[in-house]
Amino acid sequence: MILRKVMSVVLAFSLSFLILLFLVEEPAVSLKWMIFGPFSRLSRFVEMIEQIIPLIFTGLAVSIVFQTGLFNIGAEGQFLVGAIGATTGALCFPQIPVIHTILTVTLGVISGAVWGGIPGILKARWNASEVVSSLMMNYIGLYFSLFLLKKFFMDHQAGYVVSYEFPKTATLPKILGINSGIILGLMFSFLLWFFLWKTRYGYEMRVIGKNRMFAMYSGIRVRKYMFWIQVLSGAVAGTAGAVEVMGTYGRFLWQEMPGYGFGGIAVSILASNNPIWIPISASIIGFLKAGTMIMARKTGAPSETIFILQSMVIALLSSRIEFGRVKRWLS
Repeated sequence: MILRKVMSVVLAFSLSFLILLFLVEEPAVSLKWMIFGPFSRLSRFVEMIEQIIPLIFTGLAVSIVFQTGLFNIGAEGQFLVGAIGATTGALCFPQIPVIHTILTVTLGVISGAVWGGIPGILKARWNASEVVSSLMMNYIGLYFSLFLLKKFFMDHQAGYVVSYEFPKTATLPKILGINSGIILGLMFSFLLWFFLWKTRYGYEMRVIGKNRMFAMYSGIRVRKYMFWIQVLSGAVAGTAGAVEVMGTYGRFLWQEMPGYGFGGIAVSILASNNPIWIPISASIIGFLKAGTMIMARKTGAPSETIFILQSMVIALLSSRIEFGRVKRWLS
């Protein structure tokens, strides 16, 4: 299993290099910046960590739904709604140290949970496709967030569409310039793993994912779990949005989908939907994203390379290549 994943990543890198041969004049230089760029300066290393943090949360949000045999394509919208929820808390709640921070994060979590619960109740009550409903909620979440931003929270003196800066009481502290939300992400990873593998509720969720009919005839309330797992997933994705606006930017600034929700799907697949491995797979995808952005700045190579890489990793992992058989065939 581990060998297959490592080989998939290596193959994705190799194929990306072949693609770079046709896109840039100096593919070796571009590849060097992509691989070593994130470690060449402290600021670039911090940039890489900032890419990893939201991917941990969105990867977790997707993984727990995949474990139950359902889908959540709506982490993107839940991320944005969680971010605008935290923005509302940051700019509206009383500025009391510690309490203000807790209330702001909580509002972001609740906002994401509510947004995730909509596809959940549609699935549980009317058996509506959670793939379609959660995907559509992404666009509703984007424009709903932009409406609230422009109507109530926009800083007209900033020169572009952003919210007012958050007060200090509504921001997360930084450790060596790094968003301390990464600690929360690692805690979530362990807690969700413990929940799925060490509790009765987690066991029942995994049974639903393995065989829904067996779970139903065993007395497990499948419809109830269909709803609540989407709520939990939305809460985790909403936490990602809250952590980003509170710990990295200090304001809401997105006018389009940032890509963290869709990136979370790649992270989850790379980790076999196991929360305990999500930080590692998020680090790989975050490293690739940061590396391709640095490569684009330094060499003019297309930053869209990251989407090519992600797509190839997903395709190679999904194909379940048996490298042992390939090796025997080649010999």
